[in-house]
Amino acid sequence: MTVKQLSVFIENRRGRLGEVLHVLKEKDVSILSMSLADTSEFGLLRLITNDADKGCEVLNSLGFSGTVTNVFIIKLPHVAGALQNILEIISANDIDIEYAYGMSVEANDATIVVKTSQIEKAEKVLADNGIGTMSPEELKAL
Repeated sequence: MTVKQLSVFIENRRGRLGEVLHVLKEKDVSILSMSLADTSEFGLLRLITNDADKGCEVLNSLGFSGTVTNVFIIKLPHVAGALQNILEIISANDIDIEYAYGMSVEANDATIVVKTSQIEKAEKVLADNGIGTMSPEELKAL
């Protein structure tokens, strides 16, 4: 099952990240996970929030460049090799991972955000192999 991720392109200048976060806070959009990659000119901020559509809408209305993308939040057991085992299943089924980053929701759970262009295939492979993913309802409940 996929969830929505908010991505925002921001200029690589002092205070710009804070401006984005301030806007989201003012509109009660809670950030649950964040990844920021940058170049010398701009940054790509990826966020898992309680309401990606609302966050995107408000940021775009203020001149930011935001998009919403479907991603998986894969649930991982706390055992050595858990992520490796899941990645082997994904790879064996010829599914490419475009990017991934960590997310922590509770002390006893581990999760990782994964983006692939093969959403339907990945959804089936994960389900067929008993690999748990977070639902939009679970995400909103955090």
